[in-house]
Amino acid sequence: MIQRLKWALVAGTFLSVVAVAHAETPADTLVIAKNIDDIISLDPAEAYELSGVEVDANLYDRIMRFDPTDITKLVPGAAESYTVSDDGKTITFKMRKGLKFASGNPLTAHDAAYSLQRVVKLDKNPAFLIEQLGWTKDNVDQLVTAPDDETLKVTSAVDYSPSLVLALLSSIVGSVVDQKVVASHEANGDFGNGWLKNNSAGSGAYVLKGWKPNETVSLQSNPDYRGGAPAMKRVIIRHIPEPSAQRLLLEKGDVDITRDLTNDQITGLTGNKDVTTSVVPQTTLEYVGLNVKTPQLQNPKVRQALRYLVDYNGMTNSFLKGTAQVHQSFWPSNQWASLDDNPYTFDPAKAKSLLADAGYPNGFEITLDAPSSSPYIDIAQSIQATMAQGGVKVTIIPGEQKALLTKYRARLHQMLLVYWGPDYADPHTNATGFVHNLDNSDTAKEKLLAWRNSWDIPELSKATDAAALERDTEKRKQMYLDLQRKVEDDSAFIIMFQQTKELAERANVKNFVWGPSADVVYYNLVTK
Repeated sequence: MIQRLKWALVAGTFLSVVAVAHAETPADTLVIAKNIDDIISLDPAEAYELSGVEVDANLYDRIMRFDPTDITKLVPGAAESYTVSDDGKTITFKMRKGLKFASGNPLTAHDAAYSLQRVVKLDKNPAFLIEQLGWTKDNVDQLVTAPDDETLKVTSAVDYSPSLVLALLSSIVGSVVDQKVVASHEANGDFGNGWLKNNSAGSGAYVLKGWKPNETVSLQSNPDYRGGAPAMKRVIIRHIPEPSAQRLLLEKGDVDITRDLTNDQITGLTGNKDVTTSVVPQTTLEYVGLNVKTPQLQNPKVRQALRYLVDYNGMTNSFLKGTAQVHQSFWPSNQWASLDDNPYTFDPAKAKSLLADAGYPNGFEITLDAPSSSPYIDIAQSIQATMAQGGVKVTIIPGEQKALLTKYRARLHQMLLVYWGPDYADPHTNATGFVHNLDNSDTAKEKLLAWRNSWDIPELSKATDAAALERDTEKRKQMYLDLQRKVEDDSAFIIMFQQTKELAERANVKNFVWGPSADVVYYNLVTK
């Protein structure tokens, strides 16, 4: 009997060990749990959602980029060095010698020039980033040239600061694609866009092996990457929208990293020696867009009243604790030229007074589109409850982020809850999004946040343009501060929060780089 018991204990122990070993991810594979339902395309000339931008940052080298070992430093990427002309309008890059794409093709200045020209000619969502340099389909071939394999020349048609141009070339549109590979997959003049949506042609640390929408993104290491072959030969990003499911998978060892846990779930991991947690400040803002096509929202007093019907502190002190901080200006905190005052608090009495002055003493009904995933659906429900205290009856329309963003870009919403992250490290990136709309027609070429909310602001748009042209650093800073104050006072937005993410990872995972934006999330330094 005792002998049988001993064998039973041994067998049980053996099975437990096997179960644990089975739960662990492979030593050369990084598995990430994350909500990735915002991915629409992985073509760097089209990708403009946070998850897609993050993946592309690991598939492509950019002309300029932030150093993975020091993400505060903007350094040459595929380029090795650059010089600026006396008038500040032309930047000449010398490309790194010996670089190769994952295909084995050499990376040259011709590929870099083609990549920038392709962005402008395709004219997808992120094209505006470099089109603001005065580049058009008609002139980009003359303004972006490659005199030889090692030399790339870019000339701005407007008098922007060279530092702003360099920052623009560090964004998603600065990604260098393999011209030979992309051109070989061109169909009906699409510059290979149909193929590159779910394939890659880069020189980054990884190669795209597969993207199954709302399921997984699979990456394979590029052994010829200029930064050295990554220790993780494979990266698998699993679409796990529910934070509770992410936590369970992490504790079981089925994933190495979770990206969307709530503060309560992070707290619940305390004492688990197999898991480590850390706080990662972000530059992503969460806001409600107010479509001014909606009759009630055309009145500035109504828009201001709605800002007083959001319980900012109530949310950050409860279900958003540890994952967001109150921030009400369009440029994130702790950045150059950021405005950190938060003039709005939850004040139903003040909101009712403003609504009465606007002709709505009994409130009105309105819809709010919101992502169905956490924490956005929780934010939407909080807004619904607090706006009701001002007489505003909100009907929530939940949906996947991909569908929601498509609706937003068609201006088919009334109110819409969403996020926005900077494209590059300069306040002009967010000013262009929130405070620039020179053509409010449905056929406008530029369709950014102000346009999506039908906010017609020709004078403010001119002020945004003027700030980009100002060469005096202090004057330029004041111009952006003034713009932020004007947007706080009256705009088509309720800017509420700046994200503060909490990272949870298995204790054996080291050197995962999660910077303040999607452009600076790097997988290639990870070890286990």
